[in-house]
Parts: sequence; C-alpha cells; structure tokens
Amino acid sequence: MAVHNLHEPDAEPRQSGLKALSQDERLAWLRLIRSSNVGPVSFFQLIEHCGDAATALEALPELSRRGGRSKAIKICAKDDAEAELVRAERAGARLVAVGEDGYPPLLALVDTPPPLLYTKGEEAILDPPMVAIVGARNASAIGCKFARELAADLGKAGFVIASGLARGIDAAAHQASIESGTVAAVAGGIDVVYPPEHAQLQQEIGTRGVLISEQPPGFRPRGQDFPRRNRLISGMSLAVIVVEAAKRSGSLITARFAGEQGREVFAVPGNPLDPRAAGTNGLLKDGAGLLTCADDVISALEPILGRSVHQVEDDAEDAYQASPTPHPDVEPPERSRVVEALGYSPVDIDEVIRQTGLDARVVHIVLLELDLAGRLERHGRQMVSLRE
Repeated sequence: MAVHNLHEPDAEPRQSGLKALSQDERLAWLRLIRSSNVGPVSFFQLIEHCGDAATALEALPELSRRGGRSKAIKICAKDDAEAELVRAERAGARLVAVGEDGYPPLLALVDTPPPLLYTKGEEAILDPPMVAIVGARNASAIGCKFARELAADLGKAGFVIASGLARGIDAAAHQASIESGTVAAVAGGIDVVYPPEHAQLQQEIGTRGVLISEQPPGFRPRGQDFPRRNRLISGMSLAVIVVEAAKRSGSLITARFAGEQGREVFAVPGNPLDPRAAGTNGLLKDGAGLLTCADDVISALEPILGRSVHQVEDDAEDAYQASPTPHPDVEPPERSRVVEALGYSPVDIDEVIRQTGLDARVVHIVLLELDLAGRLERHGRQMVSLRE
C-alpha cells in the first residue's frame, strides 16, 4: 500500500489557521522556558494562568517565593535570549513554537510537548506521516542492512523516517531515507556535531532533511539529555520500530515513550544468543508488533491514516493559544495540606486532590509554586514527589 498525496508535485500545500507568535512573544517564550525550574509542564501552566509569557515572567518571583524558594529565581535575561536567537540564525536554524507551521504536528499533541523547537532544513518534510527507526549503536552488519532496506521501503510508500542520528541503526536509517525524507532529533544544539564521525551526515540532513533540537545552539549533549531527544523521536512519529537493542538501551526508552504517547511499537526478532536482540525480543514478549518487512508497518498504520495527520492542528490551536484564567486564592493552610500529602515517593496528582479535598486548580497552583521553587519532581503520567 502506498500513502497517497504525500510527495506528488500537485499535492496541495498544507494551510494552517494557527496564529504565529510575534517576535516579542517568541522572545518572551524563549526567556520563560530558559528560566530556572521552568519545564514544559510549568511553562504551559504559567501560560494558562497568566495568559502570556511576558506576564508569566513577571509572576515567577512571587510564585517561586510562595513555593518556599529563599533565593531569587533566575530569569533568563532578554539580552541572553536575543543572543541565542542570533546564534541560531547564524547556524541556519529557526525557532518554532508548538502549534506553528514547522512544528511536527503529532508532537504537538503529546502530553506537555516542548514549547519551542529549533529546526533546520526542508520543513515540508515534516508534513507527511513519520515512522521512527531506532536501534543499537553497536549494531550488527545484518541489522544495519535490514534498517536500510526498511527505511527505503517505507520511504517509497510515502513515509518520512525519523531517528536520532546515533551510530549504528539510526545512521543506517537516515542514510537510506535522505532521498525520500528523513528527520533527525539531536540531543545537543542543532549546530553541534555528535557523534563526530556523523558531521557529513548531519550536514546533509540539515540541508535535504530536517534537524530538530530542544537545546540552544552550541549546547553539548550530556547523558541526561538523550531521553528528551528520544521523546521527540517517538512523539513526532506514528510508529516506532526497534531493530536491535540490548536489555538496557536508549531505544527501549524510545519504545516506552511511544507506548505512553499511544504510538504503535514494532520490534524485529533476533537470535536469542545475540545480546543485541535481548531488548527487541523482550518488546515482543511485552506485546510489541512483530516486524519482518515494511508491509507489517504499512498495513497496521493504514486505518490510522484515514484521518489526516494535519487535522491535529485544530486541537493544537485550542490547546496552546490560551486565554488567562485568574489564579485562585491559596490560603497557607491549603498549601500546607498539599505539601503534607506529598512525599519522596511518586504519587498521582488525582490522589493528592482526593486526599486533600481541595479544588483541583488550587492543588495545581501549589504544585506549580513548588516546581518553580525547585522542591517538586515530576515523573510523567501525572506522578509527582518532593525533591530530596
């Protein structure tokens, strides 16, 4: 089966009704997400409660003080944000906000997507549906060959291939899909080459495909940054395919994110004696789709493709162009009840609401204050705990 109207010259371009941020708004968004203790969850809560990023920046000191922060919270200076945008322009990258043209449509609908992304390359490649191919860095020769064939076949069927520009399976998938369309999410700045031997491949993707990053230009990736990159890969894809993976592998993290995001997960079976097959065989035991050829993915995604991927923009417009909602008044006893309900073990926010008997908005405001004060740990899936 071929996916229709994806690469044909006469296909109509996508038209978006979303309102683009002004330059001042974009700068305020960038300052807000670069401020201390502001992650995607707190970012969108601040936008919801304050109405816009500029007002949220003004509210940060008081909110963090209420959460118990003794020192002044560090707010990203306007000059620093402007300097970052200049570096991005020099690198040929564009800063796009969630819901704007140039932001991967499916990624906009995951739970707390990155508010801002840097992109570089041919943004039209982000329009067709994507399938992610990931796997071991120390991949076998046969594993890389299979990844190349799979990427090429899916490309012919109209899919764009997403991966993480790592050694092994990722590189093989990118190389085989340069012509048909490939997207690489990177853990560092969009202008930072990692690994070093992929300099030419990264340059080619930044010209003929698309590079995507949450990080500022010049940022060198650390170990803790790769899971965030993996979440980008799964979030912008309809399905994630794992070709080879050890028991403890970043590819399994990508598969886990895919499951949490409601994406399809496929795994290629491998020899039980090969450690690089332990992760994929484990995924199959846990219910992942068994994959031996591109048709396995195409037939599974056919029902999903009955609805245009870009219809998600209607939902994104409602979700991220918010009107301000007044802060509820939180009394000190109410704040204390929320803190007492929390511990150092993760607990569901709904359980905190039930235990305290407080209005949900009051609980979320207190959690936001604790987050900005650096006292709250968010674990995903509505799970939170106090920081030790």
